[in-house]
Amino acid sequence: MLWIVIFAVLLSGVVAVNVAVLRLNLQLDRVSSDRTQLKADINELRSEISTKAATFQIERTAKTDLGLVQADPSQTDFVRLPAK
Repeated sequence: MLWIVIFAVLLSGVVAVNVAVLRLNLQLDRVSSDRTQLKADINELRSEISTKAATFQIERTAKTDLGLVQADPSQTDFVRLPAK
C-alpha cells in the first residue's frame, strides 16, 4: 500500500513538471514570435528612415547645389494627357 502512495506522488510530480515545461514552451513560442515581429518592425523603420533621409538629401542638394526651389502649388499648371 505504501509503494502505491509513493508511486502516485512521484507520478504527480512528473506530471507537474511536464505541465510546467509545456507552459514554458508556450511562453517561449510567444516571445519568439514577438521577437520576429520586432525584427520586422525594425527593418521597416530602417527602410523608412533611409527613404526619408535620401529624400531630404536630394532636396538639400537641389536647393544648395542647383539653386532649385519647390514650386508653389497655386502657381502650377497641370496638363492632362489623353489615356491610351
